[in-house]
Amino acid sequence: MALFQRLIWGALAVAVLLGSVQTALQQWQAVPIILAAETFEAQKVAPVAAVGHGHDHDHDHDHDHDHDHDHATANANAESHEAHEHTEAGHDWAPTDGLERTTWTWVANLLHVFSLALLMFAVMGLWVWRRGATPAPLRLSFVVAAAGWLSLHLWPSLGLPAEVPGMDAASLGSRQGWWLLAAGCAVLACASAASLRTRWRWLASAAWLAVPFIWGAPQFAGDPAAGFSADAQAQLHKLGAHFIWVTGVIALTLWAGLGAGCGLVFQRWLQPLMLGAKT
Repeated sequence: MALFQRLIWGALAVAVLLGSVQTALQQWQAVPIILAAETFEAQKVAPVAAVGHGHDHDHDHDHDHDHDHDHATANANAESHEAHEHTEAGHDWAPTDGLERTTWTWVANLLHVFSLALLMFAVMGLWVWRRGATPAPLRLSFVVAAAGWLSLHLWPSLGLPAEVPGMDAASLGSRQGWWLLAAGCAVLACASAASLRTRWRWLASAAWLAVPFIWGAPQFAGDPAAGFSADAQAQLHKLGAHFIWVTGVIALTLWAGLGAGCGLVFQRWLQPLMLGAKT
């Protein structure tokens, strides 16, 4: 019971601190890009073909990427999703712009970081349980965080980069399926590198990483900015390229913060109790 309580409180402490930092970064860097892209949506003149269109406003790869894309990737794309999905699905309520929308974004970030911190603690705890105390919990934490960043952000985003509102995309189902394939193969690659004791482990890891790209990420057949004026298309492509870099930096900040925060909490609160329970 004591270990469980420390686990929850430790994850919550990391979530409050890091979730607040993520919200501030999103408001500073990602939200202005999203709002700028939204100004062009009313200019779209051509309907999107049903075959190649996965819900216009679901740009939450980091949700679908953050699960980053990372839900970090995650929550930056949720800003657009929250603002518009209710109008198409007939929802009666959505947070208003300003403090209410920012508050709910912060809550979403807090829950997201909380779940990732629990995942980090579980992996680190399994390592200690099987191999004994680690003399460098911070090092272990950053290694686990790097594996999480690779699996839940970088590898899926190489095939499905973050998108700004208004851009057409492949069907939502195919994108979700490929994201799961890329993330799952990256997890298996990291697990192979960490657990196998053969010289072939790096070859096995490379093979797992190659699988989703051999399969191929679903892509929209045509210009994602079709239906806009030439000037709007140029602006949207520019915003989209900037958005990819911004969400990448935010995701990297998230996982670096998880490495530091979870490492300190694990070293101070969790590892001593785990070793006492094991003996």
